[in-house]
Amino acid sequence: MTTTDSTPESLAQAIDRAGSPVELLRNQNWPAFTFPVAPEFTNWRDEQRAWNTSVALMDQSHHMTQLFLDGADLIALLSSISPNTFATFRPGVAKQLISVNQDGYLIGDGILFYNAEGPEGLVLIGHHILIDWVRFNIEKAQALGKDVRYRLEANSHMRQGPPTFYRYELQGPHADLVMEKVFGGPAPEIKFFHIGDVTIAGRPVKALRHGMAGQPGFEFYGPWEDHEIVLDALMEAGAEHGIRRVGAKAYSSSPLESGWVPTPFPAVFDDDFAEYREWLPAARIGSVGGSLYSTDIHDFYMTPFDIGLGRSVRFDHDFHGREALEKHAENQRRRKVTLIWNADDVAAVVRSQLEPGTPAKYLDFPKARYGLYQMDEILKDGERVGISTDAGYVAYDQLYMSLATLDAGLSDGDEVEVVWGEDPISRKDGVDADHRQVRIRATVAPAPYHDYARTVYRANA
Repeated sequence: MTTTDSTPESLAQAIDRAGSPVELLRNQNWPAFTFPVAPEFTNWRDEQRAWNTSVALMDQSHHMTQLFLDGADLIALLSSISPNTFATFRPGVAKQLISVNQDGYLIGDGILFYNAEGPEGLVLIGHHILIDWVRFNIEKAQALGKDVRYRLEANSHMRQGPPTFYRYELQGPHADLVMEKVFGGPAPEIKFFHIGDVTIAGRPVKALRHGMAGQPGFEFYGPWEDHEIVLDALMEAGAEHGIRRVGAKAYSSSPLESGWVPTPFPAVFDDDFAEYREWLPAARIGSVGGSLYSTDIHDFYMTPFDIGLGRSVRFDHDFHGREALEKHAENQRRRKVTLIWNADDVAAVVRSQLEPGTPAKYLDFPKARYGLYQMDEILKDGERVGISTDAGYVAYDQLYMSLATLDAGLSDGDEVEVVWGEDPISRKDGVDADHRQVRIRATVAPAPYHDYARTVYRANA
């Protein structure tokens, strides 16, 4: 959608046209959520299992937006819009950057890498949601004469030419064995979310210690011109350990095991974001899919504590939304959980596609998402008690599950219901125009789901 003078329609204009933020986001089309790598290198079930049973290599070079940053006033600016502490932030460290609105509700998150001092020494990587808010604040600071700069690099769907960096995630119980072969000795001693300098096949490489699916691993990155040499070296070293390359299908399901909510709903629809909504093209706001329906946009909002991002919050500095976030910290009403969906109810949804009559909303494997923000209502005794945000199938456990934010009064082991399908049905092209809403029983479990991810891995954070 564009305005009459051919300039992109702003988010503010689009809301006025649609009548409300809810109507805009429920009915706005958003491109199919795909990753610009092969869907499968072998088959997505075995690729999923590899990060639990052997070793998996994930190509993260293409699907995320990157924002390269520098300037003497950069850290002060980021500190002013983020609850993260920057007291000890320095080269060789990464952090999960978050931001909130004036009422303490989440805008989004991304990984901020501090690679080096100097030009483009920092890079923020993730979905564009938080990145756009950071860009907006940088442009405002520049207008005031502040020394801060950025370079936006879109993902490979939207960019001409190769990315600046390749990024390869290597993880699984045999990841360290592969590293021993690559390095001719023990894997490098790098603390969780710290960055080390290593050499692979004679090429200088940065190594971030972390994992996308809750298993131990490294993210290796370096100049794009070295990508084939480094990839070949990793694959060769992993051959005897059953290494598998992970395609887009399997990779998209990895957050279900790590417990990371990929695209939390951005709380950008209140007065403090009025100028931002005038600046932001409507096409970048995304869309809402799912059964949660409310005329009040605030019913879609979440605090950082609601989805497990409270560990990023520090009240050691002033930032936008601090006072409200302090109140949320003292009164945490929801928590992040995994919901294990009832097998019979999942089978009934699939079976409905093969029976006469109106089927249930289509349930895809391995991921079921039909909006940038998947927002499905959770009920307990007929009352709304939370939001299911990301759903899919995990082959290693042979379970259909979702990540959710749930009222804190509910315990692990409790049974709730996920409402699946829309009513009223939205006008998005990605949603079945003819389907019926159903309820799927689900059991509350911890997030991350696996004991290793929840205890040993996160304990090193």
